[in-house]
Amino acid sequence: MSSSSNSSSRSLRGPLRLSVLALALGGCFVGTVAVAQSNASGAIFGRTEAAPGTTVHVENPSTGISRDVAVDADGRYRAGSLPVGVYKVTVQRNGQAVDSRDAVQVNVGTSTEVSFAAAANSSAKNLEGVSVVASAVPAIDVSSVDTRTVLNAEQLRRLPMPQTVNAAVLLAPGAVNADARYGNAVSLGGSSAAENQYYVNGFPVTNPLTGLGATSLPFNSIEQEQVFTGGYGAEYGRSTGGVVNIVSKRGTNEWKGGMQVLYTPAGLRETEQPTYRPGDGAQISGRDKHSAKLWETTYAAYLGGALIQDKLFFFGAAERIKSENDTYTLSKNTTRSYNTNKTNRWLAKVDWNITDNHIIELTGLSDTASTYADQFVYDGVNDVQYGHKGWRSQKNQGTAGSSPGGQVYVGRYTGYITDNLTVDALYGKERTDHVDLTSGSSCTYFQDNRDSVPPSQRLQGCNISSGIAAPGAYDETNGWHLNLEYRLGSHDVRAGVDHYNVTSLNGSDTSGGVGWFYFDNPPSGVIESRGNLAVPPGHTGIVERYIFRAIGQAKVRQQAQYIEDHWQVTDRWLAYVGLRNEQFENLNANNEVFAKQRHQLAPRLGLSWDVMGDSSLKIYANAGRYHLAIPNNVAVRGASGSLYETQWGTYDGAVNTNGTPPGWQPIENVVYANGANGTPPDPRSISAQNLKAYYQDEYILGFDQQFADHWTFGAKVRYRKLRSIIDDWCDDRPFIKWAADHGVNYANPSPACYIINPGASNRFLIDLDGDGKLEDIKLSKNDIGLPEAKRKYYALDAYLEHRFDGKWYGRLDYTFSRSYGNSEGLLKSDIGQLDPSVTQDWDHKELMIGSNGPEANDRTHQIRAYGYYQVNAEWLVSANVLIQSGRPKNCIGVYPGDIPAEMNYGASYFYCKGQPTPRGSQGRLPWTYRLDLGVQYAPSFAKNNLTFSATVVNVFDKQTVQSINESGETGSGAPNLSYTQPLSYQTPRYVQFGARYDFSL
Repeated sequence: MSSSSNSSSRSLRGPLRLSVLALALGGCFVGTVAVAQSNASGAIFGRTEAAPGTTVHVENPSTGISRDVAVDADGRYRAGSLPVGVYKVTVQRNGQAVDSRDAVQVNVGTSTEVSFAAAANSSAKNLEGVSVVASAVPAIDVSSVDTRTVLNAEQLRRLPMPQTVNAAVLLAPGAVNADARYGNAVSLGGSSAAENQYYVNGFPVTNPLTGLGATSLPFNSIEQEQVFTGGYGAEYGRSTGGVVNIVSKRGTNEWKGGMQVLYTPAGLRETEQPTYRPGDGAQISGRDKHSAKLWETTYAAYLGGALIQDKLFFFGAAERIKSENDTYTLSKNTTRSYNTNKTNRWLAKVDWNITDNHIIELTGLSDTASTYADQFVYDGVNDVQYGHKGWRSQKNQGTAGSSPGGQVYVGRYTGYITDNLTVDALYGKERTDHVDLTSGSSCTYFQDNRDSVPPSQRLQGCNISSGIAAPGAYDETNGWHLNLEYRLGSHDVRAGVDHYNVTSLNGSDTSGGVGWFYFDNPPSGVIESRGNLAVPPGHTGIVERYIFRAIGQAKVRQQAQYIEDHWQVTDRWLAYVGLRNEQFENLNANNEVFAKQRHQLAPRLGLSWDVMGDSSLKIYANAGRYHLAIPNNVAVRGASGSLYETQWGTYDGAVNTNGTPPGWQPIENVVYANGANGTPPDPRSISAQNLKAYYQDEYILGFDQQFADHWTFGAKVRYRKLRSIIDDWCDDRPFIKWAADHGVNYANPSPACYIINPGASNRFLIDLDGDGKLEDIKLSKNDIGLPEAKRKYYALDAYLEHRFDGKWYGRLDYTFSRSYGNSEGLLKSDIGQLDPSVTQDWDHKELMIGSNGPEANDRTHQIRAYGYYQVNAEWLVSANVLIQSGRPKNCIGVYPGDIPAEMNYGASYFYCKGQPTPRGSQGRLPWTYRLDLGVQYAPSFAKNNLTFSATVVNVFDKQTVQSINESGETGSGAPNLSYTQPLSYQTPRYVQFGARYDFSL
């Protein structure tokens, strides 16, 4: 901050005038980072003549925020930690203005360079004649060392895309849709979709249970959305994919509001193409007479302004999204569901400029999603709907990658203590309550799957789901951060600490306490899925008894400390040095620590070279290490005593009306899958004692070049290598051998699965012989038998961009990339498994044979092109193009060698027909082509405040297969008739109409 002699600031009231520069800056995508910027602010820096008495005055006329910053001996100045917005920058000498720049856009996390030449020869009286052109501010931020994309509110309005956070994320280079079974989740930089971090106004809102998805906010409340795809600084952690950082709008001195309606009619939505089972040609879905189309309507409104001019501001926004559709399959005994979906979101923000030096922000937001489904018995083969089956009501459940919902409250303080010292402090809390209610949830659950009984005569239970959600389920995140930023000569030093507690109560129980699944006697006389278990003759049929219960409370403590320095070595060279230290602790329901990683050091290094000295050509490089915490799902599944019990038997006579089998006779002992017998394991035994954190290293080298007015192009190469992974391991053979070698009686201890670092040596504390004492067991990598964890990603990203010049904006991106290894990371898209850090991978060594190859998120070629054209003051047209190569294909089957029966996972191995089928060896899915078009009309008679819009998504209705069934065999090794059957397609073409009215008071 400035000294007391020049600390007074002048407020520029009234609306900010639009200029060509404002459009140029506000309409461009920013692909670079700032000097030591917070995750909710930006900076302005530059040079001017270092004459005595010179200061630089930075002011946002819309909010009254202003700062006077000193100029150093070399003429450099920097105003950091500025709230995003449009500013005026003025050079002052002895209190008099001598030069200025209007409409300087500050973007989240970036630095905008504003330099002044020959300011000493200017005078205040010449200011009126200053001509500001679109190229006055460089298009390239030479202070950056990382890779990011920033979109502002105007761009989000103009581009033809769904109004969701992840739709914008997919515009970033290297971003791909994750497997459809994870909802609308996104993979960044080859990592699994559960490895990203989401922030709103500086507070983390990522789903704490699984890491998939995040709490969202009304789309019209987004001021800027920033997507890191690599190289981010030491302030950021807990991510090995990417970071999505959102800053909401805030009130200004002018009261502004608006209303919007969006409507997607079912009649203009194309029907998804039919799906046929490859093995016999049977149609699975897509009956023409039932389109199962979705209609959707969105109502939205916002209002913001000054409660006290220049001092106290309010902004509020809300939206409601409602849709209806019906879902079904064409199997003989299925359910048809009529669904009503509602999403309600609101955001309220208060900004208080206590003084020019002290700012407080208070944010509250809510995101609630609910679904009500009426379900009916349905014979999809003969298209006959029978009686009402029941209902299901869900709140904040949703699909895996969709918003988990929740309420968030954040308080933030920014203090400009001196010219060189800035303080940023935040505290926030988020709570998400999950509700899943079904009709007849207290009834015994059963399914009548007998082919010998016509669908109309099959018995129906009084409930509709095999499982019920844990009562009172919730996720909660609360914590704080404190950052200090200090400018010392040519060094901009930033340091901080944070502490977050993430708690989850979650899980599920068997509806009615027990489930029964009825089948006809198999023609072969054996139950293939149970290792050819023989069925005694002379019985009515077979039935599987089933109990699954996994309910638990878990907590993750996350702490971090970091320090980073942006050092302006010379006028053209900037060096970045950062170090982050993270600590993770995972706790079970009794608040006992079962996994801990301390002193996880993550160095970050970077260089930026302003080659010509005029910000027209930049060459940059960076290297860094990034850690990831274990999500709460691990403790809910593995540390809370889950029960997974199955048992096959026979019955005689007709099935009882309550679903219980008459004359039930078990034909095998109770089987506990993975040893889950309901006994809570000793927390000291759950994980390896020397557990290392999940982390990867990354390296980036790139350049950006401005070659004409409004034009830039550039390229970068990226390389990521996963160094350590965390997952569960369920193989007791090494422990049996260790016990034999050490004269210990092996007594089948609990747990049966352990959290380890696959591909490394691990140390355990386990009571092997049941005497109450824990044996200290050290197993080498060879003892365990798992290969070294491997995931590598390399990419070449190239772009060409035309910044908005008042007429048009356009950008073209091409990415060549490869993502390969023997593990996707936290998820397993091969089978759509949603168990972060406890995937099927690594459970035993046979599962990893042939697992090395191109990963599910690998897309070798990606082409993106998007932009908009302002035809005139009334009409704007826009387009968005995506072309990308297909996903690798696998054939997964049974293991041909000997394996213990309790560890045999059936069709889960990279073998088919007894031969190895390595990952990705079965070719690729087809290329994807998608074109979206949009048009907006703002009639002049309404003073351009009223806008009508139409967006066509997937204009040519390309419905390319996005994922398939990759199980080539059944559990017995027989060919799977459903192998290569499509599981998801591109979203069919649909049209969305909109009307929007914006006003000023």
